[in-house]
Amino acid sequence: MLAFALAVFLLLITPGPGVLSTAGVGAAFGFRAGLHYVAGLCLGTNAVALIVVSGLAAVILALDWARLALMTASTLYLGYLALRIAFAGRRIAFIHAEQRPGLVAGLLLQLINPKAYAVNLAWFSGFALLPGALLAETLLKFAIINLLWIPIHLGWLAAGNLVNQVELAPRTHFAINLAMALAMLIVVGLAWFSLP
Repeated sequence: MLAFALAVFLLLITPGPGVLSTAGVGAAFGFRAGLHYVAGLCLGTNAVALIVVSGLAAVILALDWARLALMTASTLYLGYLALRIAFAGRRIAFIHAEQRPGLVAGLLLQLINPKAYAVNLAWFSGFALLPGALLAETLLKFAIINLLWIPIHLGWLAAGNLVNQVELAPRTHFAINLAMALAMLIVVGLAWFSLP
């Protein structure tokens, strides 16, 4: 269970469309204005998890080859994201919003966010917490994910709100990019080592 919680934490703190847009909304509109957007992202994240669990998870858990194929696809995508982050340059590229997005914008972003599908697939298919008790395992995973998801995204919203007030050296920006990429690669390793 600790490996699963660590994987959730590392994947949530690394940049993807959800966290980058959350930071961008915080930078552009402030913490309070971004709360509706984060609420939409949270609803969208749980909707994506339900989509994965209700359809793909049944196939993945029943067919070893399908589980392996989908884990491989997830790994390749997360590896690709890690490379993009590591070589993004010396600046952290937050997504800046032109208009104040709200609940619906956050919900819709997660429904089309490939990272959301990839990480939910990895979380729900790559970590066997309670073998033989699929419903209990799924509910436990939803609880762990949400207990970590909410404060992490509120933290990104606050960071976005503060990032423009702090002058960071280019080397610091580069070090942050490398740390985020390494965190994603660690998650990939944890997922593969937890396969039954």
